[in-house]
Amino acid sequence: MPRYPSALRPGDRIGVTAPSSGVETHLLPRFEACLDALRAQGFDVVTGRVLDGASHVSASKEERATELMSMLTDPEVRAVFPPWGGETAIDLLDVLDWDALAQADPTWVIGFSDTTTWMLPLTLRLDWATLHGAMLMDETYPQPDGLARWADLAAGDGPVTQRGTGRHHVGGWADWEGDPGQTTRAYDGTGSWLTLEPGPVDVTGRLVGGCIETVVNLAGTPYGDLPAWAAAQPEGTIVYLEACGDDAFTICRGLHGLRLAGWFDNARAIVIGRTPAPDTATLTQHEAVRDALGMLGVPVVLDVECGHVSPRMPMVNGALARLVVDGDRHEITQELV
Repeated sequence: MPRYPSALRPGDRIGVTAPSSGVETHLLPRFEACLDALRAQGFDVVTGRVLDGASHVSASKEERATELMSMLTDPEVRAVFPPWGGETAIDLLDVLDWDALAQADPTWVIGFSDTTTWMLPLTLRLDWATLHGAMLMDETYPQPDGLARWADLAAGDGPVTQRGTGRHHVGGWADWEGDPGQTTRAYDGTGSWLTLEPGPVDVTGRLVGGCIETVVNLAGTPYGDLPAWAAAQPEGTIVYLEACGDDAFTICRGLHGLRLAGWFDNARAIVIGRTPAPDTATLTQHEAVRDALGMLGVPVVLDVECGHVSPRMPMVNGALARLVVDGDRHEITQELV
């Protein structure tokens, strides 16, 4: 049974550290604007020393692991919120003190992308509920109608239903250097959720997943035994995956690998996030999903707002979720029970 951190409330302390990539100097004004946005919501925000953005990692793996451990095991820190993901957080996994974490009360961890490399193992090894789908550097943006904020899930006040928006951001990174405090984002693309096979979907299961480019490397290791975790969930699972930038061939191979590793054996459905990743000349991202997962006989829902294309739907690893796709009804309801 998933172990949920205590409900997060205004006045609680949030620790900010960079277990993967730090913040480059020219983006520090944006970083400060997002910290101020957290403080404006009433949170007590503390920043660590491990935030340097001069390289692809903020510090050595030992320094990053030490600061992350100190926040995760400090009872005064109720949530840990990295600025964003990065590239090589996998190097943390065998230097974290998993025995100490197992003795600690769960702490909310909020993030996506490379953050899921160490966030998903917290769920699979320790049964901690963890919160996917938010990035600190986006904190000044309100969510569009239909989507909740990460804090709504972390507050744990009851079931949270989120619905497909039908719109998404087209284009690259915002000009945070020129306008560090910006509070609006254009959702100028259209497109709703799709199902791999026709017909309505209405299933319930425990949410679990992350960024495929990073979590695929956990399969077959002690940090990515999703089949064992899933086998312990009598409700089954809803596995969600999203791609950052790998082309369709790479994603196809990765999905096949996860299938062969048993990641979908107890799945009631599979959710694939909308992606900016490229197609190839002969294989699209959607075709890659069909090639790898189409034979499983479970519903597969595509283009859900849970990945590297804004807006992002916060989803809790471990939450009991109901997924419905039926006509114009596109929704996920999460219960933290």
